[in-house]
Amino acid sequence: MAVAKRWIFLVCFLVCLGFLLVSSGNEPGQDAVVAKNGMVVSVDEHASRIGVEILKKGGNAVDAAVAVGFALAVTYPPAGNIGGGGFMIIREPQSGKCVALDFREKAPEKSTADMYLDEEAEYVQDRSLFGHLAVGVPGTVKGFARAMTEYGSLSWEDVIAPAIVLAEKGFRLSKKMALSFNGIRSLKNKASKEFLRIFIKPDKSPWKEGDLFVQKELAESLKLIATHGSAAFYGGQIADLIAKDMDKHGGLISKKDLLEYDAVLRKPVIGRYRGYEIVSMPPPSSGGTILIEILNILEGFDLRRMSRFAPETLRLMAEAMKFAYFDRAKHMGDQDFEEIPVAKLVSKYHARNIREKIKTKTVIPSLEIGGEILTSEKGRETTHYSVIDKSRMAVSTTYTLNGGYGSLVVAEGTGVLLNNEMADFNMKPGFTDDQGMIGTQPNQIAPYKRMLSSMTPTIVVKEGKAFLITGSPGGRTIINTVLSVLVNVIDFQLPIQKAIDAPRLNHEWMPDILYLEQRCREKELKEALEAMGYHLKWRRQGDAHSILIDPETGLFYGAADRRVRGAAIGY
Repeated sequence: MAVAKRWIFLVCFLVCLGFLLVSSGNEPGQDAVVAKNGMVVSVDEHASRIGVEILKKGGNAVDAAVAVGFALAVTYPPAGNIGGGGFMIIREPQSGKCVALDFREKAPEKSTADMYLDEEAEYVQDRSLFGHLAVGVPGTVKGFARAMTEYGSLSWEDVIAPAIVLAEKGFRLSKKMALSFNGIRSLKNKASKEFLRIFIKPDKSPWKEGDLFVQKELAESLKLIATHGSAAFYGGQIADLIAKDMDKHGGLISKKDLLEYDAVLRKPVIGRYRGYEIVSMPPPSSGGTILIEILNILEGFDLRRMSRFAPETLRLMAEAMKFAYFDRAKHMGDQDFEEIPVAKLVSKYHARNIREKIKTKTVIPSLEIGGEILTSEKGRETTHYSVIDKSRMAVSTTYTLNGGYGSLVVAEGTGVLLNNEMADFNMKPGFTDDQGMIGTQPNQIAPYKRMLSSMTPTIVVKEGKAFLITGSPGGRTIINTVLSVLVNVIDFQLPIQKAIDAPRLNHEWMPDILYLEQRCREKELKEALEAMGYHLKWRRQGDAHSILIDPETGLFYGAADRRVRGAAIGY
C-alpha cells in the first residue's frame, strides 16, 4: 500500500511539474507578437526588421526571406551566410502548391571518400572542421537567385540593398554578438589570417556591446552580386577570388566547381498527423523524412490524454526518435546519387511496425535497434527564419555554415565567410560506432554530391491553409526540436510562444543517450527516466523561430526563441 501511495504521489507531482514547466515560460514577454499583414521571425532584430520593411514596400514572403538571408550574412556571421547553403519551403497561398528549394552545398570535383583519413586510415577531425579543405561549394547565392526568379516580385537589387548598407556603414553589436566575437580567440590557431583580420580588433582588445562592426569587403561583394546577379559569385570576380584563395591554401574548390553549381527545386515530403498536413524538406535533407516518420509512430498513441512531461510521454517520444534515427543513419543521403527509400520511411505501415515494438513500457537499448550496421563499439551553427505576407504566402528557411563561423576561413578580398559543410559527410567510409560516427554508403563523399543534412524547414497546413511555419538550427537535434514544437502545438494545444519556450528532448539512436534541456532537471523526473533505463545528459537544444496563423481570426502570431536571441516583428 505504501508503495502504491508513493507512485500515486509521484504521478500527481509529475503532472503538476509538467504543467509548470510548460506554463511558466521565460517571464516577462511570455506572449507572442501579433500582426495581421505580415510577420518575420529570425535570430536577429536587424534582419527581421528588414524583412518587414520589404513586406511593407509591397514585396512578398519570398522577397522578404531573401532580404533576411542577405541581412543575416552581415549581422549574424556565426550562421548567416552567402558562403554556405540551405533549404527553403515555399507555399503559394491561392493554389496551396508547395515547393522545396535545395541550395545545399556540394563536394568539390577533387574530393574523395577518404580525404579526411590519415596514413593509418584514422579520421583526422581538424581537416574537416577547420580550414580550406573543410569547405563545400556554397549554394546560398544561387538558391536565393532561384527563389527570386521563380517567386519574387521585387527586383534583385531591392532585396540586397539593405544588407549592403549594414555591411558598408556597419551595425552596433549586441552583448551576445560581442561575446560571440570574443569567443573566436580560443580558435585563433585554426582560423585563416583573413578571418582573424576581420573578426579580431587590430589592437586585440575585446569587442563590447555597442561597438560598430563594418565589413567593407563584404559590402563590395554584395554590390557585385546586386549588379551582376549570382553570376558574380559563381563565375565573376568573387569566384576568381575564392578559387585563388583555395588554390593558395590547399582547398579543393575550383572555378569550375563554382560555375557548375546548381540550386534545385524538389517536391517536398508530405505527411499527415492528426488531420494536419506536414510539408517539409526531402533528401539531401533527412529532416522532413525523419520528422514525418516519428510523427507517424506517435500518431498511434493518445498523447493528448497524457501529461506533456510525464516519463511515459518522454519514453514514447524518445523510442520513436531512436528507430527513426537508425533509419536516418542507414538510408539517408543525396537522392541524386543514392536510392533513398523515402516512400517506405514515411509510410504508415512502417510506423505501425515500429510502434508495435515500443508499446510495452520498456526502454529498448540502441544496440538492439539496427546493430547490424555497427562496425565498432566504444564505451553544431545554423539559423532558421520564418516569413508570411499579407496574401498568406509562407516561407520557411533554414541555412547554415555548419559550425559556428563555418571553416573559420574568409576568402581574401571578398569578405565572404566560408562553410565547413564537408564535415556533414560520413568521414570514415564503412565505419559506424556507438558514439555517433556513421560510415554508411548513402552519405559518403563523392564529387558534386550534396552532404546529408538534418535541416527541417517545415510548414504545417490545416484545412487547406497555412497554420504553422517553423524550423531550427542544431545539427542532428534539428528534427527533434521541430518535432517538439509540433507536438506541443498539435497534441497539447499550447500557445505558440509557450510551445517554443517549453523544454525539449533529443535521442539520435547512437550514442544511446537521452538529452534533456536544463529545465527538465527535476529530481523526480530524472529518477523516473533513469529507472526506465535511460542514460541522461543535459544541453540546450535549437532555437525555433516560428509563426502560427490563427485559423479563426487569420492573425499571425510570431514567436522568437529566446534560448539564444531572436526577434519577431510584424505589422
